[in-house]
Amino acid sequence: MDFSHSPKTQEYLARVNAFINEHIAPIEAEVYEFSHEKNAHDDWHSWQLHPQVEALKAKAREAGLANLFLPDNELGQGLTTLEYAPLAEAMGHYSFAPEIFNCNAPDTGNMEVLYHFGSPYQQQQWLTPLLAGEIRSVFGMTEPQVASSDATNMEARIDFDGDDIVINGTKWWSTGLGHPNAKIIVFMGLSNPENDRHAQHSMVLVPVESEGLTIKRMLTAYGDYDAPYGHGEMIFDNVRVPRKNLIMGEGKGFAIAQGRLGPGRIHHCMRAIGMAEHALELAIKRGLERNAFGKPIMELGGNKERIAQARMSIEQARLLTLQAAWKIDNLGVKNAMVDISAIKVVVPNMLESVVDMAVQIHGGGGMCNDFPLARFAAGARMLRLADGPDEVHMAMVSRLELRKYK
Repeated sequence: MDFSHSPKTQEYLARVNAFINEHIAPIEAEVYEFSHEKNAHDDWHSWQLHPQVEALKAKAREAGLANLFLPDNELGQGLTTLEYAPLAEAMGHYSFAPEIFNCNAPDTGNMEVLYHFGSPYQQQQWLTPLLAGEIRSVFGMTEPQVASSDATNMEARIDFDGDDIVINGTKWWSTGLGHPNAKIIVFMGLSNPENDRHAQHSMVLVPVESEGLTIKRMLTAYGDYDAPYGHGEMIFDNVRVPRKNLIMGEGKGFAIAQGRLGPGRIHHCMRAIGMAEHALELAIKRGLERNAFGKPIMELGGNKERIAQARMSIEQARLLTLQAAWKIDNLGVKNAMVDISAIKVVVPNMLESVVDMAVQIHGGGGMCNDFPLARFAAGARMLRLADGPDEVHMAMVSRLELRKYK
C-alpha cells in the first residue's frame, strides 16, 4: 500500500491550504461570533449565513476548488478517495470550511447518491443545483421512537399510490435541516415489509416545502444548535411526491446506503483528524504562552506527555483512515468493511481525547466560545453516535474477524 500524496493531491492540497490561509483562517473567530450572535436560538427560520460565506463559495468555485470529493473529471475534480482524503483533513480545521468548497455533509453523501443511483430527471432537478452550490440538502434516516442503532428498525412509511408516493412518520437528527438554503430531503423509510430485512426500505426525494411536512424543531448538541446547519426533527403527515422521486427502486434503500457509506466515512474521519490537529495546535500554543507557578503550563502536570500521546494518536488514526481509503479505491467497499467500521470508532474517540486534553490546558477558556474547543468537544461526542454508535461498528469488526476462523 502506498499512501504518499500523488502529484495531483499535492497540487490540490497546496491550493486548498493557500485558500484556507488567505480567506478562511483570518475570519474564523468572526464567523463563530456572528453565528453565536445571530443564530444561538431556536427560531431557525431566522438563522443566517455569515455574509462572506457565499462570496467565498464563488471564489473557491472560480479557483477550481469546488466539489473536490466527487471522483468525476467533469462534475468534480476527478480525485480518488485516497487523493481527496488530505483535502478533507485540511477543511476539517474549520467547521465552516467544507461548505466553502461545496464538500459539506450531508450534501456530499446525497450528491453521491444522486450521482451513482439517481435518474436523469433526479440528477437534473437536484444534483445539478447541489453541485452548483445553489441549494443544500438533508438526510432523513434516524427516528425518535425506535433504536436507530439498528437501521432495520425504521418505521416511517413509504407507500405507493398509483403515480404517487405517500410518506408518513417522524425523523430527527436530520442534518442540514436548519440551513437557509435547504431545499431537498433524501428520506429513507419502510416500503416493502414483506421482503428480506435488508430489502424492506427505500429512498425518496422529498422537497422541504412539501405539503404535510412539518419541521417541529431544531435539536441542540450539548446546548449548541450547530447553526446555521442544524439537526432537526420533522413530521411527515401524508406527504405526497411523484413516484419519479423514488431513487433506484423499491426496497433499494440499504443497497444505496452501502454504496454511500464508504467514501462518506473517509470524509467524516479526515475532517475529524483536521479538527484534532487544530485542537492540538491550540493546546501547544496555549501551553507555551501561559505561565503558572513560575513555569509555562507546558512544563507542568505531565502536559508534554499528553502532547506526545495526542500526536501519536492522530498519526495512528490518519494511517488507518488512509488505509481504508486505499482499500475502497483498489479493492472496493465490500473488501474494506473492517477498515471502514474501524475508523468510525477510532477517529471520533481519538478526537474526543485530544480535544479534552486541549480544553484542560486552556482552563476556563476552553469551555467558552473564545476558542472553538467547546464546539469541537460537542462534535467529537456526536460523531461517536452519528452514522452508527461505536458498538455497532465494533460488532461489525468482530463479526468479520471471527468469520476468518469459521
